[in-house]
Amino acid sequence: MNDTTKHILIWAVIAAVLFLLFNSLVPGATPASEVSFSTFVQQVNNGQIEHVDISSHTISGTYKGSDKTFETYVPEIDPSLLKWLMDKQIAVKGVPPKKPGLLETILISWAPMLIILFIWLFLMRQMSGGKGGGGGGPFSFGKSKAKLLSEDQVKVTLADVAGVEEAKEEVGEIVDFLKDPKKYQDLGGRIPRGVLMVGPPGTGKTLLARAIAGEAKVPFFSISGSDFVEMFVGVGASRVRDMFAQAKKRAPCIIFIDEIDAVGRHRGAGFGGGHDEREQTLNQLLVEMDGFAENEGVIVIAATNRPDVLDPALLRPGRFDRQVTVGLPDIKGREQIMKVHMKKLPLSDDVSPVDLARGTPGFSGAELANLVNEAALFAARNAKTKVTMLDFEKAKDKILMGAERRTLAMSDDEKTLTAYHEAGHAIVGRLVPEHDPVYKISIIPRGRALGVTMYLPVRDQVSYSKQKLESQLSSLYGGRVAEALIFGVERVTTGASNDIQRATELARNMVTKWGLSEKLGPLKYGEDTQQPFLGHSMGTSHAREFSESTAAAIDAEVRVFIDRNYARTQALLTENIDILHAMSDALIKYETLDVTQVDDLMARRPVKPSDWESAHLEASKPAVPSAPAPEAPAAPPAS
Repeated sequence: MNDTTKHILIWAVIAAVLFLLFNSLVPGATPASEVSFSTFVQQVNNGQIEHVDISSHTISGTYKGSDKTFETYVPEIDPSLLKWLMDKQIAVKGVPPKKPGLLETILISWAPMLIILFIWLFLMRQMSGGKGGGGGGPFSFGKSKAKLLSEDQVKVTLADVAGVEEAKEEVGEIVDFLKDPKKYQDLGGRIPRGVLMVGPPGTGKTLLARAIAGEAKVPFFSISGSDFVEMFVGVGASRVRDMFAQAKKRAPCIIFIDEIDAVGRHRGAGFGGGHDEREQTLNQLLVEMDGFAENEGVIVIAATNRPDVLDPALLRPGRFDRQVTVGLPDIKGREQIMKVHMKKLPLSDDVSPVDLARGTPGFSGAELANLVNEAALFAARNAKTKVTMLDFEKAKDKILMGAERRTLAMSDDEKTLTAYHEAGHAIVGRLVPEHDPVYKISIIPRGRALGVTMYLPVRDQVSYSKQKLESQLSSLYGGRVAEALIFGVERVTTGASNDIQRATELARNMVTKWGLSEKLGPLKYGEDTQQPFLGHSMGTSHAREFSESTAAAIDAEVRVFIDRNYARTQALLTENIDILHAMSDALIKYETLDVTQVDDLMARRPVKPSDWESAHLEASKPAVPSAPAPEAPAAPPAS
């Protein structure tokens, strides 16, 4: 409740007390008995009335020989009534209408004005974004929308953050400075004013910023970059000033700006020139972070996954002095993250965080948290008391390959074609060098694909050799070549459309970006595809940097890579046509093959369902058998 509302309530209480006090001080008369008009007439005729007072439609008076009074209501006063009373020798006195008291007059005359004033004050309070007003009125435009968490409200510490050990070390001295700034100031040191956290989505940038505040026990202001920008010019700059003013009052503290690229993009980019609202907001942010005003004790931590679009003035020392890369976790980091999220789950003895970490390369922290949650949901769906390794495997399959679509009716021809398509991918992937191992093959429709062949790398990789890339080209065409070998060129389907797209893009990158073509050499031929709306100037020329003959040579080299690996795929599948038939039959029989079954097939051994596969098939069977559904429109098989 604000001060204005308190004052209104106080004056209302005072007015009510005065009104009651005034009424209590007015001397009261003996209460009169009410009689009906007919009784009054009868009493007059009987001579019981001594005198009467007439006021409007009310007649009051006293009885003869008694102090008792009466009062009656007359339906209508007319001259005959007065004459009749005079004839009965009753003293008649006219009473003027009662005038209201001073307080009553004031209340009656000022009540509408007070009501209007109260409504106006209430609406102004609502529009000003006060407590209970929603904070969205026009008078709150210039106020900061940053959420303040006190030092007692931030419960997350660095112990709750796993998988980003290098980033934790980078921000460790910031925590140390916030705890004991004198140690650095005595030596003339100055803590970085700003820390920019860069990394893919879901790697824990926001969590790490909260952990810094929780570890240092300082107030924490949290805001998104989009909260600064409004349609009204100058609002964003006002919010920046207000946010830093609040932060300076609570220094030392941390300001965390999430998705700072929403407000910190290159100035002068796209439409709007240098006078639009976003650029004014950025200018004010630059001044607040490193301008004439002192800004001691306020550390700005920002997060983005697009550092390439940020304005250079924002990244210079003195503003964001330090950039902390929060990348995808390695195998050890994934294991630590899994253990953190598994603490709340009742786990079976067969659950191994190490094995799960090995089987989830490239997963971010958010994806690992989702994996644990999906496993718990699978366990609850099957009425289990503990989460087993099977639940984690099913959750991993759902995340990697999509949810199963067992209700999709596929004809026998479609199943057979899909089985040969996926078997072609798997066989080529096993035979070419440096290819990621086959993790699982399935002809159960998942997502938009009728079948899936999944590969999982044995370790985290940051660079790829030319041999590995060409092996990927070969395996991408495995499904297309298998269809052509078994069913003929005329019956090749559109199921390889995604494979062809990925292969063409990979081959073109090998020629134009990575310098892997012997004919064109280690030169970059790719055009600059940066868009002006992502923070780059529209005035930059994007003309092609090579001639028409070079473009023709690039197309020819791309075709060389594609043709060479397409021919290799044909040779491999032709030589191992028996394995292709056997793997297709196994897929039709079991629907899903794991790595052990693929090993047996590649060694030309009889294949049998593994223990995990048997459990998986049993758990995924429909609860009630139903009649075959009408055949759905054929969807192209894809990998």
